[in-house]
Amino acid sequence: MTKKRNFEVLQDGVINKSLAFSREEREEFGLRGLLPYSVGTQELQLTRLMENLRRKESDIERYVLLSALQDRNERLFYRAVIDNIEQLMPVIYTPTVGEACREFSQIFRESKGFYINPEDKGQISQILDNWPKKDIRVIVVTDGQRILGLGDLGSNGMGIPIGKLALYCACAGISPDQCLPVMLDVGTNNEELLNDILYLGYPHKRLEGEAYFELVDEFIEAVQEKYPKALIQFEDFLTPNAYTLLNKYRNKVLCFNDDIQGTAAVTLSGVYASSRITGTPFKDSKIMFLGAGSAATGIADLMVTAYEKEGLSKEEALKRLWFVDINGLVVSGRDDLMAHNLPYAHDHQPLTFVDAIEEIKPNILIGATGFGGAFTREVIEKMTAINERPVIFALSNPTSRAECTAHHAYAWSNGKAIFASGSPFNKVTYSGRVHKPGQGNNAYIFPGIGLGAIHAEMSTISDEAFLIAAQTLANQVSDEDIELGSLYPPLPNIREISLNIAEAVAENAYATGLAKRPRPENLKQSIADYMFDPTY
Repeated sequence: MTKKRNFEVLQDGVINKSLAFSREEREEFGLRGLLPYSVGTQELQLTRLMENLRRKESDIERYVLLSALQDRNERLFYRAVIDNIEQLMPVIYTPTVGEACREFSQIFRESKGFYINPEDKGQISQILDNWPKKDIRVIVVTDGQRILGLGDLGSNGMGIPIGKLALYCACAGISPDQCLPVMLDVGTNNEELLNDILYLGYPHKRLEGEAYFELVDEFIEAVQEKYPKALIQFEDFLTPNAYTLLNKYRNKVLCFNDDIQGTAAVTLSGVYASSRITGTPFKDSKIMFLGAGSAATGIADLMVTAYEKEGLSKEEALKRLWFVDINGLVVSGRDDLMAHNLPYAHDHQPLTFVDAIEEIKPNILIGATGFGGAFTREVIEKMTAINERPVIFALSNPTSRAECTAHHAYAWSNGKAIFASGSPFNKVTYSGRVHKPGQGNNAYIFPGIGLGAIHAEMSTISDEAFLIAAQTLANQVSDEDIELGSLYPPLPNIREISLNIAEAVAENAYATGLAKRPRPENLKQSIADYMFDPTY
């Protein structure tokens, strides 16, 4: 119960129920006269909300409306997202969050996160005391340098941690009180932002080198001091920094990088499921990536582990994975490769993308480029010529950056393609057959991983946890999903999916000694009981 009264109650988004306050509650909290006569239910409020959303002419307007609702009535916001996940996830996260980040300085209303800039150096632990909630369990942090496929958006990238944590709450039941969005506002090299008088961020060129990593170190240390049970999720860092930070901290603190490891797990899960359609066992698959950044190489790294689990040697596993970047096939002898690319630089003559498909003959093509339309008609037709059922993953976000659309994948392959994407696409009817594109959304993975990690109070997250999450997700794809060509289960099942992943991840943590919390007698029920329910 709260000691607040009158408008203090209505202005507190955590406790406010607006018209759903009963007559007795209105008396108790001094709300008589402050609300219209009608007493409604949460269900009636949802009806009104969804009608208001339908009246909006664009998704960015819907994003702003929902953002305001989250401030005003937190439980109604999460009830709406949970009950309408397929409709609202694209509004509160990708693809709309990309537009929201671009316009963040223009649509800013109330702060939802915590900002750290270079002037805070030496005082990060102290200023974290300004955050009112103390039992933080999940932190999503970005420096805004590589937001989706949109590049350096500086502090405007705060929309990403806010959106990710909304999905943690909706999809895995992490309490909003235990979530902290963080922007490491170290500047931006985006001249358009630096010249924008409305830009809200640190108005300087990016902090780089030793000074940058010292600031991140101080933040990580402050988190260990203030929130020792918190999971840190790194989000949308530029590839070199993403790998440096992950490799530095992964065996020291409870953390992971969603772009590298979460994307890897959700993609691997889709590849596992695709074998039920193609008939080609995973261990026999040959995979080509277009794009060689952190997302693509993260997927490949996890696939190497998966191949080894299937009995292949590491050398054999690496040979199943091929990369093409802006300069063509990734081969040994090139002098423009980064460290994370080198294991996949095979002995082969240089080739263009299309020629590489022709010669190497992959049965699975994965795009992680950030360039819309990179899978041309020639590419899809070439994949179809060498495969009875070509598997096409167009993972780049937002939708405008997808390597190809679902319609093009099916049309250019004469309906033979098995298609999955990072952003949502509607069902496609081609030659009288309905195809349901699977969305390889990281929301299938990271909420469940996080839920399992914080419930078991894991010390670190192993690579095996992501392998387990991928297999657990793949096992929840039904025969009906497969019949429609979908490689992922329906989004409305997301809380049950997250619960199952959390249980599997936590069980593995107990088996491997990574869990610090005593194991409850009924692990799954204990996790389910922990999950936040926004119903009032």
